[in-house]
Amino acid sequence: MSWRGILEAYRSFLPVGEKTPVVTLLEGNTPLVFAPRLSRRIAPDAKVYLKCEGLNPTGSFKDRGMTIAISKALERGAKAVICASTGNTSASAAAYAARAGLACFVLLPKGKIARGKLAQALMSGAQVIAVKGNFDAALDLVRGVAEEHPVAVVNSVNPDRIEGQKTAAFEIVDALGEAPHYHFIPVGNAGNITAYWKGYREYKQAGKARRLPRMMGFQAAGAAPVFYDAPVKKPETVATAIRIGNPASWQAAKVALAQSNGLIDIVTDEEILETQLWLAVNEGVFVEPASAASVAGLLKSASRHHHPDCPLAAEVRASLIPASPIIVCTVTGHGLKDPDIVAHHKMKAVTVRATKGAVLEAMGLA
Repeated sequence: MSWRGILEAYRSFLPVGEKTPVVTLLEGNTPLVFAPRLSRRIAPDAKVYLKCEGLNPTGSFKDRGMTIAISKALERGAKAVICASTGNTSASAAAYAARAGLACFVLLPKGKIARGKLAQALMSGAQVIAVKGNFDAALDLVRGVAEEHPVAVVNSVNPDRIEGQKTAAFEIVDALGEAPHYHFIPVGNAGNITAYWKGYREYKQAGKARRLPRMMGFQAAGAAPVFYDAPVKKPETVATAIRIGNPASWQAAKVALAQSNGLIDIVTDEEILETQLWLAVNEGVFVEPASAASVAGLLKSASRHHHPDCPLAAEVRASLIPASPIIVCTVTGHGLKDPDIVAHHKMKAVTVRATKGAVLEAMGLA
């Protein structure tokens, strides 16, 4: 049977009924890609997989939550939706609202959004409003507007978003036949780590998995309120998608971390960019900077030098991790979301005359 989107694939696990209109772009069913070179860097018999959420319709994991949020908004009679965004939520909300025939209003922190994401929101017909403040200020404004006007909020403060995003955990178990031992994930607004943990628990309760993974969350060092356990007034990081100082799902994420015996840690912008490039060159997977935080966190965790007290690093050294450990890293968005990031890597094309000799010389074959 052809794929029909997450709402139809996992209907029995979702808060939808027979009368819920299905607003879908056939999101989900994203590849779980084995990463052989990354696996060898972690442990001799480790199996590391990348859950490539950049292969969703608008290029990020946000589509999973948005199909449910927009479907439920339509069911409840909404005529318009609103969101605050660092980029990916706006792209997804705009596309799914367009699909549903709803007006869409997007509040963005002025000058703090990748061009690719802004283009998506604009091209899908959203009314984009740039706010002279950060994401947290934009979300406060969204909540205030929704309290006084009939517009549905489709940020992850909306529980329908979490319900949709949990389906990625279902897909991982379906693909592997079991939950992984560890799950590494970027943490920004903290909805995704909350959603994955919910999905894993529900699948285990349904008898579809025998174990639960340890949730390993990573924030950018300049935007790490969960790690520091305090709001960050002026979050800064090259990873724009996780540049959030006061996450909406903060407390739920802390529960997921505690219940899973997990970890919250930080990675620097330098580590994020280095990992982004390494993944593209060595595994052929091009992700936006925020996505690379999960893999950067894995590399940091498995390194005695960087993080000697991390549970995974200690277990790697002491050979206490299971034989052939299974590790999943969620990479949340496609690299084309942020094309300007290439400038950080100081890369450019080589220009030569249109002759075979010049081309061979550039190739190092002359």
